[in-house]
Amino acid sequence: MTRDPEPSGFAQLADFDGARDAAMPQDRLRAIRRAAEGLRERLLDAPPVRFARSFDLLRIPYPAWFAFTGVYSQQLIKPHMVHLLARTVVVQYDDFEGRLRTLLFTPADFEAGNETPYFKRLAEQTPKFLHKAIAPVYRTVPQALASCGIAPEQVDYITYDHLHTQDLRRWLGSGATPGLLPNARLLVHRQELASVQGLMPVQAEWYCPHGLDGIPAERIVAFDGSIQLGRGLALVHTPGHTEGNHSLVYRTGDGLRVSSENGVAADSWAPLRSRHNGIRRYAQATGAEVILNGNTQESSNDQYLSMVLEKTLAGSSAAHGFSNVVPSAECTPHWLFPGAPASFLWGETSFGTPVKA
Repeated sequence: MTRDPEPSGFAQLADFDGARDAAMPQDRLRAIRRAAEGLRERLLDAPPVRFARSFDLLRIPYPAWFAFTGVYSQQLIKPHMVHLLARTVVVQYDDFEGRLRTLLFTPADFEAGNETPYFKRLAEQTPKFLHKAIAPVYRTVPQALASCGIAPEQVDYITYDHLHTQDLRRWLGSGATPGLLPNARLLVHRQELASVQGLMPVQAEWYCPHGLDGIPAERIVAFDGSIQLGRGLALVHTPGHTEGNHSLVYRTGDGLRVSSENGVAADSWAPLRSRHNGIRRYAQATGAEVILNGNTQESSNDQYLSMVLEKTLAGSSAAHGFSNVVPSAECTPHWLFPGAPASFLWGETSFGTPVKA
């Protein structure tokens, strides 16, 4: 069900209203699955976005016990650390009035993001000569835009599935300092925005201090629930990893793509198909149909429901059999961290042709 467009030009999606209200978790699971199936059919009837392309930004060392919660605790995964490859996605689409819009999903300012307490301590414990080897940078956000001919002035919105490690001041400006994306506004779930303003200690480990300080209020657009931005593009509230987590959903020529960091590998949404013995055996033994990325575990039940929502909404690929859910930071092999438990790698993806400046 889609409500009338909001004053912002977005449409509020009511599909999941009340789906998490039942006392019995299994009833919530059934309600979430039914709602996701209905929204999937409607979005498949929509035209695809004009252009969507992901770009590798940088690698991040990450504890395996966070990446594959449950599996590691059962000693079914051997590597102590894995590598997450963080990406940004450029999406161009038509809004409900037919105007071309450009959205950037997870544009990381990795230099400022190094102030995140967890990663700052990790960097201090690692010899400096190893920093570039352990956390190599492939490109910056401005370089990603330039490579597809899109000017910074064309970016209308930026959004993140959640605000872990993010400092937005370089993009949106702070105080008298202008931002590099002069026309962009942040789309953020209202609960995520509230969380950032009053974090518990276990949350604060993963948020960049002062990442929103001095950003003009008019550059931040908070939304509730789930919203559709335009033709073939939506942000769906998927709480659990954080309370205000949301997933990017966009229509391509061959189906739907969903992206978030609720999981970190294709295996996370299809553990029974995993070629990694530990992940597959864990799913067989427990009946788990998803494997959580659990560095904060603000709500494990909600995160489980959200990952089922994502995989139901995305559907599966006939080509490789895994869900069409693309981790916003993907567990990938690296010579320093061998044995990454990833059965299928998405890599950089591309659809359509960009509308250039």
